[in-house]
Amino acid sequence: MIVFKNERSQVFSAMLVLIFTAQFSWAQDQMKNISEQASVVKTDNSSLKWGPCPEFMPEGCQIAVLHGDPAKNNLDILFKLEPNSDFPEHWHNSAERMVLLSGELTVTYQGEETKTLKKGDYAYGPAKKPHSGRCGDSGPCVLFIGFEMPLDAFAVNK
Repeated sequence: MIVFKNERSQVFSAMLVLIFTAQFSWAQDQMKNISEQASVVKTDNSSLKWGPCPEFMPEGCQIAVLHGDPAKNNLDILFKLEPNSDFPEHWHNSAERMVLLSGELTVTYQGEETKTLKKGDYAYGPAKKPHSGRCGDSGPCVLFIGFEMPLDAFAVNK
């Protein structure tokens, strides 16, 4: 049995309890990560399940989930646009980490210069920052996007 003789001992004991609790919580999270299955998905696989984009996106726009659940954190998708199509200004609650897999895509983030992505280029888009873009005429644009938070997209009404 531990007997606390003074306030300093009580504070020290409380700190030990907090450290133990944090370590236990961290260990539980690590065990969850260990039990998660690794995966490999061929991005050019014809069996990918493509679904529609939000209604404000251009006709022919499609999304395929590579990893995760669109309603939860940590999601990877493919975003496909037809050649010569524009996507309107919109924003996401999550930051985006992107790699262009095919086509040529111009993207303009509000208050910034337009940037052109070519096959293999990486781009980062800050959370909640409005952006728009255009898929060029060199074929469909397929963009890998990693989201930190659940998938959402909100049109900017001008």
